[in-house]
Amino acid sequence: MNIDEYIVGALALASVVGVAWFFFGKRGRVVAAGAVVDIVVDGGYTPDTLRVPVGVPTTIRFFRKDPSECLEEVVIADLKIRRSLPLDAVTEIVITPPRAGTYRFSCGMGMFHGAIIAS
Repeated sequence: MNIDEYIVGALALASVVGVAWFFFGKRGRVVAAGAVVDIVVDGGYTPDTLRVPVGVPTTIRFFRKDPSECLEEVVIADLKIRRSLPLDAVTEIVITPPRAGTYRFSCGMGMFHGAIIAS
């Protein structure tokens, strides 16, 4: 093998590692939610993982700052919730998880994700 093949191989390996880190390595911190928790919607969800108690109503306040169409609604499929998120406004969603487990939420197009961990 000549030097060009080594360079191409190294760049390919670095690209694979970078893509894997981007999709699988980033982990947001888990936020223990009280009765009310705020999520900023701006290029994703911040925070993107909440811990809530089972059977206790929790109000999630989504504040959408991102104008992209993808983030104009939030879907919590397991709780049968689909809500529009107006730009530069707070949208409150009250959830009461019926059992322990992880309830995933996403944008309407399924490109941005988060999780609600009920315990």
